Amino acid sequence: MARALAARGHEVTVACGRYEGARTGLDGPFRRGLREGRVAGFRVVEFDIPCSNAQGLAARTGAFLHYARRAARLAMGGGFDLALASSTPLTVALPALAAKRLRGLPFVFEIRDPWPELPRALSEARLGGGVPGPVLAAMDRLATAACRGASAVIGLTEGMAETAIARGANPARVHVVPNGCDLDLFGPHVSRWRPPEVAPWEVLAVYAGAHGRANGLDTAIDAATILRNIGERRVRIVLVGEGSERARLIEEAARRDLRNVTFLDPLPKPWVAALLSGAAIGLHLLAPVPAFAEWTAPNKLMDYLAAGLPVVTNAPGRAARLVEAGDDGAACGLAAPPGDATALADALAALAADPARRTAMGAAARGRAVRLWDRRLHAARLCDVLEEAAGVSPLARAA
Repeated sequence: MARALAARGHEVTVACGRYEGARTGLDGPFRRGLREGRVAGFRVVEFDIPCSNAQGLAARTGAFLHYARRAARLAMGGGFDLALASSTPLTVALPALAAKRLRGLPFVFEIRDPWPELPRALSEARLGGGVPGPVLAAMDRLATAACRGASAVIGLTEGMAETAIARGANPARVHVVPNGCDLDLFGPHVSRWRPPEVAPWEVLAVYAGAHGRANGLDTAIDAATILRNIGERRVRIVLVGEGSERARLIEEAARRDLRNVTFLDPLPKPWVAALLSGAAIGLHLLAPVPAFAEWTAPNKLMDYLAAGLPVVTNAPGRAARLVEAGDDGAACGLAAPPGDATALADALAALAADPARRTAMGAAARGRAVRLWDRRLHAARLCDVLEEAAGVSPLARAA
């Protein structure tokens, strides 16, 4: 998205923290708590603020607030014409609101996860550690202020856009710009890589993403147990990433002696692309929380489609619709009921036993990625929204 904005002639600054496993393209030392440089045609400011999914609530909250303070100072002193506050975390709205109030800087609020709607749903499902009521109330006020104060609001899904309108955002200024597929990074052109312990005949079902309670990866462990017990030895489940549940999941897989499960540490995106190229199935899992149906847009699902993999998902709603038969009449995956380990195991076994079906679904996935989900199409739409919010007309940009 930043590259697309830079290609249109805009001066772009991306401000980020130091997220574990991520690569910004900067490798110099941190000075006064930050380092900066140009990457792919735009400026990157990386604050020395560690953050990871494995951190507890207090540590992550501290990181979010520290980032908000540093980003506010940058926004108010950088000579910018527009700020894009991309949430989560919701605290990214704080520097945007501060810069608007103190400098008159307009901002666009992007909702990539609806907070506090999702934390509240997770708390009710006892999957989020229980966010205190006063914290949820403060989130409510901040989300409402961001939606009403923004020059435009972007949601990754129609469901997220509806949450903004419910908070008072002007419907005419609410847009949907979904996650897209990186067709250059992922695809059949990428050299394949498989972990050394994988047998040549094994069918790899890869999950690449966070290992938190909301991801529901116990279902994968249960499905692997079922496959082992019925003698299905063709399927190996590969879980890539980190999070608060990872250590427990590894311990549980070892306790059950599951030799059909492999855990990998977080990988840089090019390595994930190589792993997906060597895999046969993309695995998309979430805990059985009804709010996930329309309020989530995992980019791992887009990566699987771009890689040309058939997808097995246990998420209802939007994710299930994405893998069902489209206008071309071809499905690009299978949907299992939420939390149903037996159905998940059955879906994996069915695809493992039918290479021709996997090939057809994989071709449908890649074709749909090219036609509908090319990230460049969505980047152009994002640029249009930001330029309109900044008051930049197409003629002025062309000049």
